[in-house]
Amino acid sequence: MAGGVRSEAIHDVRVDRDVPVPMRDGAILRADVHRPRAAGRYPVILERVGYELVARCTANGEFFARHGYVFVGQSVRGRFASGGRFDPMRDDAWGAHPDGYDSVEWAAVQPWSDGNVGMADGSYSGLTQYLVAPTRPPHLKALFARQADTGWYGGHNYRGGAHDLYRRRKWSFEQVLIQLEHRTAPPGVEAARERLRRGLDDFERWYWHLPLKSCPPLEGLADWYFEILDHPEHGPYWEPMNIVPHFGEIDVPIFHLGGWFDMFISGTLRMFQGVREQGRTEACRAAQRVVIGPWQHGQANIGQQQTGEVDFGPAAAFDQNEYWLRWYDYWLKGVDTGIMDLPPVRVFLMGANRWLDLAAWPPPDVTYRPIYFRAGAGQTEASLNNGGLTFAAPAAAEQPDSFVYDPADPVRSVINDMALGPRDHRSVEGRMLTYTTDVLEQDVTVIGPVKAILYALSTAPDTDWVVRLCNVWPDGRSMSVCDGILRARYRHSLARAELLTPGQLYRLEVELTPTAQVFQAGHRLRVEVTSSDFPRSDRNLNTGGPFGEETEWQVAVNTLFHDAERPSQLVLPLA
Repeated sequence: MAGGVRSEAIHDVRVDRDVPVPMRDGAILRADVHRPRAAGRYPVILERVGYELVARCTANGEFFARHGYVFVGQSVRGRFASGGRFDPMRDDAWGAHPDGYDSVEWAAVQPWSDGNVGMADGSYSGLTQYLVAPTRPPHLKALFARQADTGWYGGHNYRGGAHDLYRRRKWSFEQVLIQLEHRTAPPGVEAARERLRRGLDDFERWYWHLPLKSCPPLEGLADWYFEILDHPEHGPYWEPMNIVPHFGEIDVPIFHLGGWFDMFISGTLRMFQGVREQGRTEACRAAQRVVIGPWQHGQANIGQQQTGEVDFGPAAAFDQNEYWLRWYDYWLKGVDTGIMDLPPVRVFLMGANRWLDLAAWPPPDVTYRPIYFRAGAGQTEASLNNGGLTFAAPAAAEQPDSFVYDPADPVRSVINDMALGPRDHRSVEGRMLTYTTDVLEQDVTVIGPVKAILYALSTAPDTDWVVRLCNVWPDGRSMSVCDGILRARYRHSLARAELLTPGQLYRLEVELTPTAQVFQAGHRLRVEVTSSDFPRSDRNLNTGGPFGEETEWQVAVNTLFHDAERPSQLVLPLA
């Protein structure tokens, strides 16, 4: 195997289903256990997940058991055959039910276990790993988290204070329906099943529906979903799932795997950076590794090089199974696979379509340089303003750009749900402000965090600001690279709303997702600015009223300044 030497027999596999796993409060969670048929004690890989076990864990269980591990795929509390009340992520860390800790320690003492436990896989299963890490179960030796976030607020439910409407509502419909269709569903749920099926068949209705906190197909079936809608601010409700304050309590090696077009990319890099800098011990800090590829959510498979509408070439292929074995053979079996010879950071540099090795994240040698929005040629079918984008700051007065945002007619999302790009955005740019460079005479390389600084005002007491960076190809395609959104009432803090004074100028910062992109000579950079990305994000109704409770809205005229005194800009990390 590349990067190290392994010699391991391939095992026949046995599967034990619905194995009881007792928690300290008496709840019984259920797991499917895949293990080598040959008698003996083996290291254990645990996956704690909210999804149906046979569909989710069979392939992983078969793979690990064939390679000399026991794989425990466990339904989290309240899901399928597991007892207790389902409350996403809340029973995976340091709260009243530290189920992650208890499950690791249970796995360590089973007759088929040698006492060395790791955890694996991603998304829901990635965050359950991150949440366990600060609790430090004595037998937890290593984690491998794919595309995970540092909490349940930001990447999952509220981005820049705006609600992730499409993904969270559709996910809730689907997960409740799957539960009701499962063999463990109680009698008498036929009507609820049919209600959800009809809701999914007519799903567009339910992301337009007002008030937002009302969703009849889910009412009475998913209290946790309505609790999410009741807490739009980052406050005490979210703290039991917030890992950021606990970086210093983590003392376990973690392999972090992410994608540039994954909705959790900011959280993946925040987790790596936080544990790398603040982990409990020097050994832990040194044992963090991160790999970021040109992928969207759920994508990191051998031979896969197409993401969205861009082919990133054969170098983009990634064999997660190989990295799994190299990581766990090293940490759980004591085999020198060469995995720790990898650099701390390996990222895929899009545009150049090659891997780049770094000592830290963000890269310490980048230069943060503003690129300024400039006056343009005026409105056409392609843009509301056809503005310019230059590294030269405006030296004099320039007329600001204004647009009308009507919540009854929002700009529709080109990218939704899990498939976040890259995609051609020309179809919606005629409804946006755009700022575009001249054709590049040489490559421009951007590696690191990206943010926009906007000098703006609105006629409304609240509105959203959406900013997207695109790579304009010579044939005119405007391909999304990274984006961000800010709900203006949360411009100072996601934990505290503060409405705008209509007509007053504000300096706003919009955090875009990080990236590593070469804008090649012959291409152009473009920045899009608008006030809606619907239904990916919910519509800001512009009234400043309580979130999710209104049925009326107002039209806003939003204005962006780009002159010498108010130089709106994108801050780029240039390599």
